[in-house]
Amino acid sequence: MKSKKIIDLFCGCGGFSKGFEDAGFEVELALDSWNDAIETFNINHKKASGITKNIYDFTNEEIKSFGEKHKIVGIIGGPPCQGFSMVGKREASDERNTLYLQYVRFVEQIKPEFFILENVKGLLTLEKGYFKKEIVERFSELGYNVTYKVLKACDYGVPQKRERVFFVGLRKDIFGDKFFEYPEPVNHIIGTGEALCDLPSLDNGELCTEYKTPPQNEFQKKMRKKSKSIFNNEITVHTEQTKKIISMIPDGGNIKSLPNEYYKIRNYSSAFKRMNSKEPSTTIDCGHRNYFHYKENRIPTVRESARIQSFPDDFKFLGTKTSQYTQVGNAVPPILAEKIGNAIIEMYKKNSKDN
Repeated sequence: MKSKKIIDLFCGCGGFSKGFEDAGFEVELALDSWNDAIETFNINHKKASGITKNIYDFTNEEIKSFGEKHKIVGIIGGPPCQGFSMVGKREASDERNTLYLQYVRFVEQIKPEFFILENVKGLLTLEKGYFKKEIVERFSELGYNVTYKVLKACDYGVPQKRERVFFVGLRKDIFGDKFFEYPEPVNHIIGTGEALCDLPSLDNGELCTEYKTPPQNEFQKKMRKKSKSIFNNEITVHTEQTKKIISMIPDGGNIKSLPNEYYKIRNYSSAFKRMNSKEPSTTIDCGHRNYFHYKENRIPTVRESARIQSFPDDFKFLGTKTSQYTQVGNAVPPILAEKIGNAIIEMYKKNSKDN
């Protein structure tokens, strides 16, 4: 099947795009308003198609013309999730919630054969399900069979318990009465130890750019396929007191593992938590200042966080270290995206056989 061209809206550094490229799609346009993320996107993807631009600045005519000129078949992307998120106030009036309407506008003008909209699962319950219902209704009125499902990244080969909702629409005049068939979970769940154990021990002074061992498993082989050296693996320097406190927390433990005098300082269980080497990581956020390596007495490096997000080791992140952490934390895990992309390809194959 020849390459199918897509657009990635709110693309960030390009985790969603990376997975779809690996599934055989071509990203013709990737759009985000954050320049750091776009610069990272453009040095890592097959085509430097990322542009820094406010989505509101596109006219309907520009959108429609671009879609026709480049024969766009799909639109993917995740409007910023802060307004929908279960964390924080979850206010329906948050102006960032309206960004999904810009996503709708692109779909309305281009009329792609499919779309995939990703977001935090809190969107499903916000305002008693108002946004969920509206998204389904809006796209259905545009001629799509729409379905949605919360996917847990670790069920699809990502060493992370990240949960996100994916709305998928298939254009009715292309796919008839078919709805998207979500990919089946994999058999093997990857823990953080299995994901990271070949990377250098920075607490012991090993070079941050050199692997400690050959690949130990299939996940590491996939991550290292095109990489000879390690990037974005600089250590965060903690005070001796902080390292002492971290050292008291066992593999998989948290602040409650500490003596009371430490626990009283930060009286909430999500603080000072150590990865469990046998289980997938909790959701990688945009910094992890209170989430530590399963074995070493520090927060994970950008590269270790990227591994947990399933970015391959040759994927380089630009900008400050803080910016790099944010780019990693905001992304759709590429391996999960690839699974979804492959499922779209299967829908095309089944549809061609049926017609």
